[in-house]
Amino acid sequence: MTDRLERKLAIAANQDKADLLIKNGQIVDVFQLETFEGDVVIAGGEIVAISDPGTYEAHEEVDAKGAFIAPAFIDGHVHIESSMVAPEQFAKVVVPHGVTTVIADPHEIANVAGVQGVEYLLDASEGIPLDVKMMVPSCVPATPFEHSGARLTAEEVAELFRDPRIFGLGEVMDYPAVLTRDQEMMAKLKAAHSEGRIVDGHGAGLDSVALNAYTAAGISNDHEAVTPEEAKARLQRGMYLLIREGTAAKDFDALMKAITPMNSRRALFVTDDKHLDELVEEGSIDHHVRKAIQIGVNPLQAIQMASLNAAECFKLAKKGAIAPGFTADLLFIEDLQSLAITHVFKNGTCVAKNGKLIVPIRETVQPPQRLLESVNMKLVTKEQLELSLQSDEEAHLIQIQPGSIVTKHIREKVAVKDGVFIPSVARDQLKLVVAERHHKRGTVGVGIVKGFGLTKGAIATTVAHDSHNIVAVGTNDEDLLAAIKELENIQGGMTIVKDGKVLVSLPLTIGGLMSDQSYDVICEQLKSVDAAIGALGFPGDFNPFLTLSFLALPVIPEIKLTDQGLFDVTSFSFIDQQVYAEETN
Repeated sequence: MTDRLERKLAIAANQDKADLLIKNGQIVDVFQLETFEGDVVIAGGEIVAISDPGTYEAHEEVDAKGAFIAPAFIDGHVHIESSMVAPEQFAKVVVPHGVTTVIADPHEIANVAGVQGVEYLLDASEGIPLDVKMMVPSCVPATPFEHSGARLTAEEVAELFRDPRIFGLGEVMDYPAVLTRDQEMMAKLKAAHSEGRIVDGHGAGLDSVALNAYTAAGISNDHEAVTPEEAKARLQRGMYLLIREGTAAKDFDALMKAITPMNSRRALFVTDDKHLDELVEEGSIDHHVRKAIQIGVNPLQAIQMASLNAAECFKLAKKGAIAPGFTADLLFIEDLQSLAITHVFKNGTCVAKNGKLIVPIRETVQPPQRLLESVNMKLVTKEQLELSLQSDEEAHLIQIQPGSIVTKHIREKVAVKDGVFIPSVARDQLKLVVAERHHKRGTVGVGIVKGFGLTKGAIATTVAHDSHNIVAVGTNDEDLLAAIKELENIQGGMTIVKDGKVLVSLPLTIGGLMSDQSYDVICEQLKSVDAAIGALGFPGDFNPFLTLSFLALPVIPEIKLTDQGLFDVTSFSFIDQQVYAEETN
């Protein structure tokens, strides 16, 4: 350690040659929002000096050719599982987009396989050109109102904190447990605080009093604000505002209305849940930066939000800037308005050029068998899909909102025959089903959803946040049953069924969440899914599978469906209108 420190000081004092010198660049100063011409001097993967051109010497030189040299980007909250590829492939996708660090919450895979799932993602995230700061999930399952594949107890959370690869406590989505001082939740929070770890927030729909208690619990950030008013409420309480733009939840436009040059230092960007095809086509955090620039934000301020702000939020003291003592994670950007990233450096090594990773990725980590055999369910029958209703009563419906994971609770008259609900294409009232798939419990929840616009068939997936049971939506029971059966056959994934026939399936064999294939193979399969969905009459103005996957998450307002029935998130209670399926332990 002393020798390394002495060498860095010798180089910084211009008494020894550096490892690498980047010259002819315009350095982005995220502290003062300025740029200046200069050299970046690197040794041991760290920036040791910035200087006037020609001051220092190095064993290797790289000519930036007038490009802007900016700090690499940090994704402040992401579920790698939502990309549908393993961490090794995820790195191949996001690093060329300028992201070299992610704060990852593995609660998706933890809900399927518990500690074993977390440990798999930890192992698969090592030795790749991406810093994965792994949180330990705080809420597995998210609530007691659904059946997940596993649980993470306070004792297991404390044990995981002993692993040096664990960075903090993941998003605390069970806010009633915080507000009622539930002892299991208190033990998890105390374990994080005793270790001096960051605690991530998930304060969807909290009023001012609840937000006060939530913040007092030491929860320092939140990505669930969806309006400018909610954004300001969090900023007023000293929280970092995580501005989300994923695939299902697109909050950027609303939240940026609350951002000014005076408060922007407490705001940063996150993707949360973003599908692979959108990551490839439009990017990761670089997409946020471009959007910010397009609406008139100073490009340097947008870069600051994507780098220094994120680093400070998560106490990453050596990340987020081009300055001595900072890790040499940096980008070459040809044009600040278009944010054209040509080179990505990780620890002083160029790892990506012109949108492609140029360094090899080690051999893929083999998932444990439990993750490869994660669909274990009882046969779902047509009788279980019946939703009993009276013909003269208004039914409770889930109204989706494209571009948001928040739903509306509405009441409408629906078609009823022989005392059971009949889906109506004309009214856009379709049947929604959530079927337990982890431990053969046989529980099935049935509800009514409005907004998908399907006129034929059914779609289904095992990606159903956060317990990841099977969730399906369809126009008729026969296609719904066929779709559910297909997911059992392929051990998880996505499928589209019409007239009893499977049009296309995308297997996600790792926990029913991720594929073991390369990202380019999955992109081609996703194109097949996109092409097939049109056969069901889907209007095509939002992602139907990701929207579907959040309809089973009972911590996002206003109304959701779990395998135990229809759930009112505002009152945190079940609605009487539901299917009471038999459960056997």
